[in-house]
Amino acid sequence: KLMFHRRQRNYKPSQSPYKALYSSLQSISGSHVYLDVVNTENQQQFTLDVHGMEDGMIRLRMNELTPLKPRYETITMRLANNPTIHALISCQPFRFDVFDDSEPVFSINSRHLLNIEHLREKQAPKPSKVLCGEGKEEKIEEKETSEDQPGMWEETFKTHTDSKPRGPESIGLDTSFVNFKHVYGIPEHADKLALGSTIGAEPYRLYNLDVFEYDLDSKAALYGSIPFMIGHNAKRTVGLLWLNSAETWIDVDSSDDSKGMLGTVFGYFAGQENVPEVNIHWMSESGVIDVYLMLGPSPKDVMRQYTTLTGTTYFPPKWSIAYHQSRWNYKDEDDVKTVDAAFDEHDIPYDCLWLDIEHTDGKRYFTWDTLKFPNPIKMQDDVAAKGRKMVTIIDPHIKTDANYHIYREAQAKGYFIQNKDGGEFRGWCWPGDSAYLDFTLPQVRSWWASQFALDIYKGSTLNLFTWNDMNEPSVFNGPEITMHKDIKHGGGWEHRHVHNMYGILQQASTVDGQLARSGGNERPFVLSRAFYIGTQKYGAIWTGDNTAEWGHLEYSVPMLLTIGLCGISHCGADGGFFKNPDPELLTRWYQAAAYQPFFRAHAHIDTTRREPWLYDEQYKNVIRGAIRERYELMPYWYTLFYQSHINGEPTMRPLWYEFPSDPELFAKDDSFMVGSALLVKPVVERSTWATQVYLPGQYYLSGWYDVKTNQYFPSPNTISMATPLAKIAVLQKGGTIIPRQLRVRRCSALMTQDPYTLYVALDPQGKAEGEMYLDDGHTFNY
Repeated sequence: KLMFHRRQRNYKPSQSPYKALYSSLQSISGSHVYLDVVNTENQQQFTLDVHGMEDGMIRLRMNELTPLKPRYETITMRLANNPTIHALISCQPFRFDVFDDSEPVFSINSRHLLNIEHLREKQAPKPSKVLCGEGKEEKIEEKETSEDQPGMWEETFKTHTDSKPRGPESIGLDTSFVNFKHVYGIPEHADKLALGSTIGAEPYRLYNLDVFEYDLDSKAALYGSIPFMIGHNAKRTVGLLWLNSAETWIDVDSSDDSKGMLGTVFGYFAGQENVPEVNIHWMSESGVIDVYLMLGPSPKDVMRQYTTLTGTTYFPPKWSIAYHQSRWNYKDEDDVKTVDAAFDEHDIPYDCLWLDIEHTDGKRYFTWDTLKFPNPIKMQDDVAAKGRKMVTIIDPHIKTDANYHIYREAQAKGYFIQNKDGGEFRGWCWPGDSAYLDFTLPQVRSWWASQFALDIYKGSTLNLFTWNDMNEPSVFNGPEITMHKDIKHGGGWEHRHVHNMYGILQQASTVDGQLARSGGNERPFVLSRAFYIGTQKYGAIWTGDNTAEWGHLEYSVPMLLTIGLCGISHCGADGGFFKNPDPELLTRWYQAAAYQPFFRAHAHIDTTRREPWLYDEQYKNVIRGAIRERYELMPYWYTLFYQSHINGEPTMRPLWYEFPSDPELFAKDDSFMVGSALLVKPVVERSTWATQVYLPGQYYLSGWYDVKTNQYFPSPNTISMATPLAKIAVLQKGGTIIPRQLRVRRCSALMTQDPYTLYVALDPQGKAEGEMYLDDGHTFNY
């Protein structure tokens, strides 16, 4: 375990030494106050800014008053006032409590875990002379100061040594969700939807890593990091954003104790036997305390507040929310032609064909293997003639070859990350010896974007889009298969400060390149494996290198629900990257994925081919049926993505999001909502021919209809639904209208002028409403 995490987790004072100095209080405006805070143990001074923001949000920011060096931080936001929300600052010990309508919602530092390691100079040990026997002198060194602890100035991980030139700079803080039992968020982990307690176990970790065949039921770090958490109960929903791009560990502790500190201080819940509380301990390696609190009160309000800060989802081109076909690797142009034709031959629609790393000239991105792909423009044009697109992979590691134009030009411009001694950082990835572009620099991002111009990216067309993989970043011979923390970025920052942002910076630069090549007319599509706060503004993500096992199918649901609650609507899970799924598992995975936002088949190079027509007729027909269901629902999905683009709501949602007052749903993650109208419960276990489905809602308001049989079920209700191989549980909520297109063609573009069918599901009062959004499907003229 990393030492900063140990120091923060072991920090348990009986009373917080941090004291707010009332005499320093300044009211900048009615919604912005400033005061000093001092650590009474070491007399270090800090600044505290509290901003009342727009739309029921509060920002609390804390930094050293006079830091030895700048600490890594981000920008401020607009301010506003909200008369129902107020905060109480207690001075000694410092504590911050937030109320909504006089009811306590958040408490900060009530468990005394605020701990900011101030920047300092390393003190050289001073030799002392000690007289020994017979008049001989012996030099010994004085002990380190009491503040020094293991790992502050250097740390070794296996064969890698982190030099830590800035010394200790970690931060820790406890935040309590008052009167909540369930919290959600902080992806990415292969875990359940409702976050579990970590007391006596491993904390959740946020540190973007290349992890293959990852374990389930795990709090270990994966490819993305979003330090956003949502609390929900039957009365309200709230959100908390811990704005930090460094490695972060998070402890979750739930308790029911009305005699605890919160119950005693507030007195609000006096007389109640059990007052739930979820206490969160945030621990980051560097940065400043920067916390955003969102007061809801509904799930929709929290998503609006969060995406006001971080951005709503990009509006994807219509083809990108249809079905994608990929594997590592379609080997040459004949393979592409054969696969494309087979979809038509077997009457299976698809919209995009993908090429992995083997299409390049020796893993040199922006190039083609001229033996396997001698005519890439004609290949793309032939696919595009049928209304389809293609995607090529372009990773951030650059082969160190002076004859490779990307490397040669970037090296000449000084665009690569430097090692700690100032030379060009080198690491191993797919091409072998590789250099890594410094996407923290604006000039590097602009240059990267320029490489997508059609006259520079030779063999590309406007119908070719991009996949940014391995951008955690992945370094095969680095610590934990990623970059050393003490290597240098432009601006003087070490990699430790910006690690979790590296992937989003590459993806944003790629998006800029696609925008520029079309003159800003065509909507981009960029898939990224790494993600961070705000990734939704730029493109889609997927859950990485999963395994073709039933458990990974099951866990794809809570993983995607969690990612959606953190703003990223366009997300999906491949049908088992590693290993070979049996036909039943693959079929069930297609059925589940057809109702998830990003719908792609992908597989490892060592797996057997698994295109749908390679299976027995019964499986091929069911897979074709699942894909066709997705195409029939394209008008509904497209409307959901437009709404997400406007208001930030996830397209794939937990049941409690739509039925927030039903406690039966708060920990439920085996089923989900697509928008507000469809309830889906995939089959995630072998030989499941009947499925128990809980149908929420009030009896006189909703009810549900089986989308295959139109059979009506009142609610609330638990039903047993037959789920033979050709069916999973999908139900439409009474009171909704869903648009479909029943004339399915070989791709979505060819369905543009086809008729729409409205499925009107009446509620018990005989009412229904819905919405449909239409445009040209690919430009910004909407």
